[in-house]
Amino acid sequence: MSGLGEADQKELQAFLDAEQAKARVQSSIHTFTDRCWDQCITSSIGARFGRGEEACLSNCVERFLDTSLFIVKKLEEQRGQ
Repeated sequence: MSGLGEADQKELQAFLDAEQAKARVQSSIHTFTDRCWDQCITSSIGARFGRGEEACLSNCVERFLDTSLFIVKKLEEQRGQ
């Protein structure tokens, strides 16, 4: 990076930061998917989900999203103080 100009270094750093953020989001989604799947899918895998499994997955997803939004808002509030 030493051969790059200051503007190029900043652009490259911004790109790397964005890619790292994407990787963290993908990792979180993977972890969340595994957790919800393990918690909700109790029957053998077939053409359809078992009774209650679809609702469980939906609730799990909704709670994950609610929690993520709550955390982001709190972090933004702390950053603003």
